[in-house]
Amino acid sequence: MSTRFYPIYQRGNPQLRVFLPNFWMKLIAPTDQQPPNIVQFHCSMQMTRYDVKNYLEKIYNVNVIEVRTRIAMGRFKRDQLQHSVIKEDDRKLAYVVLPKDQSFVFPDMFKNIKDDIDKETMDIAKKDMQDFLGPNKAPGLSGWFRI
Repeated sequence: MSTRFYPIYQRGNPQLRVFLPNFWMKLIAPTDQQPPNIVQFHCSMQMTRYDVKNYLEKIYNVNVIEVRTRIAMGRFKRDQLQHSVIKEDDRKLAYVVLPKDQSFVFPDMFKNIKDDIDKETMDIAKKDMQDFLGPNKAPGLSGWFRI
């Protein structure tokens, strides 16, 4: 099932219509501790567990044992200006179980960033910023105020 609107039928050939599903999946990091063979996805609300399984098997050639889905309710927020309650959209989460011999570890993409930034570079950058802000300060005013 798709959420797209298809063009209305027109007489004559060829029918210039392409039917593409509006399915998408996003890999998300699990918030709770899970076994290594379970992967968590955020997917479109129209997808069923069979759609998720076919999507992963046919497109990415991933062996899927089982798929469990749940709908997570969106959070409620209070708007400070209008004093109204705003609800975020609900989300569908899919938990995909892989075979026992396979495991998936969510990649930690930002673990080496702190190692790459050395202290000397940070000190030089801070000194340059202070040198830039020094002559622009207005006397008698707080540090955040400058011309």
